Amino acid sequence: MSKKIFSGPFLAFMLCGTIIPLGVIAYYGITDRSGAFTFENIKAITTGEHWEALMLALMLALISTVICLLIAFPLGLILKDSKLGKKGFMVFIFILPMWMNFLLRTMAWQVLLEKNGIINQVLGFIGLPSLHIINTPAAVVLGMVYDYLPFMILPIYNALIKIDKNVIEAAYDLGAGFRQVLQKVIIPLSVPGIVSGITMGFVPSLTTFAVSNILGGGKVNLIGNIIEHEFTTGSNWNLGAGLSLVMMIFIVISMALIEKFDRNGEGNII
Repeated sequence: MSKKIFSGPFLAFMLCGTIIPLGVIAYYGITDRSGAFTFENIKAITTGEHWEALMLALMLALISTVICLLIAFPLGLILKDSKLGKKGFMVFIFILPMWMNFLLRTMAWQVLLEKNGIINQVLGFIGLPSLHIINTPAAVVLGMVYDYLPFMILPIYNALIKIDKNVIEAAYDLGAGFRQVLQKVIIPLSVPGIVSGITMGFVPSLTTFAVSNILGGGKVNLIGNIIEHEFTTGSNWNLGAGLSLVMMIFIVISMALIEKFDRNGEGNII
């Protein structure tokens, strides 16, 4: 029996779960309500409201990705040299929140950040001024960082633990200081994990609508919210699909970056 037969379930899944849905989105995106061919749905991304939402989404996604990177890389270095990291305990701690439903985790932050939430109650109890970041871009960024930080930590940590200690020790033996070792050895060798982490954090942050709906309170309108609105409330699948096709460009770019910098899969999540 040919081994190719075992690829049947996977091929069927790819056909029904990926190729056909993408084909449907592409069809709606390049047609109008009457079924006539048009590029107007794609060009709509350049209109005022859509362009502002896209720019805001890009800015917030970039900010959250940078914050995640600034947290994840030093943490990856700590885990790399710690016994807890080697045993997988700390990695398990970061994965644990992902076992909870995404919406529940985001709503938990809503409870914490709201005007009479837990954080403000604690601040008031100790005599400090309350925070007023709920329903603002800052709250949305906080939610993005919390939700997507594990996707940044894991590939970076996976790339760091694959760096041969002998290479690092050789750099020290040749007179390099920690800063030089970090710049010339560790960071270049961990680029696959960094690129993978940035991609896995930036793309979902850019396309999210649930985080901005819950923590933005409808006051932070991202491109993901507009697309979601067109498919649900607006019932304009053609426009929603056209905007989705534009967003797929960022996904293709991210895949190209991973292919360029991580050809050996060194940044893959464990």
